[in-house]
Amino acid sequence: MSMDSYSSDAAPAQAAALASNTRSLMGKLRRQLREHSNHATLTQSQISVVLLLEKSGATVSELARAEHMRAQSMSPIVASLIKAGFVAGTPDEVDGRKTVLALTEAGRGWLETGRSARQDWLSHRIEERLTAAERAKFAHALDLLTRLVED
Repeated sequence: MSMDSYSSDAAPAQAAALASNTRSLMGKLRRQLREHSNHATLTQSQISVVLLLEKSGATVSELARAEHMRAQSMSPIVASLIKAGFVAGTPDEVDGRKTVLALTEAGRGWLETGRSARQDWLSHRIEERLTAAERAKFAHALDLLTRLVED
């Protein structure tokens, strides 16, 4: 069914259906990408902390605020990441009583390995399952999705 076949009266219903289908499909894609990565080795809370620390160092309190939780709840998450060798702490240069947490090389390597695995899986799926013409259409659809999420 082409988009031209919809009247302007049907636009809200069409937009709602497209939104529902997109949300559902994105959830399925997210689950499949997770299955084809190393994310099973960490909990979702641990992954969130690793992703926050990828951007910059932070204290336990700052991480807790970012995740909308208490510092006491964040401490065991951080402790498990330190034990796994993904995170290390150093004294804050301004306030030596605080510890600034950062990703270690192992933590950065874990992120890169997972991203690479997801990229490889998705690349192969696109190559194997879509014709050249379909890949061109897919590229156009990605341009449209990009427009939807741009500020």
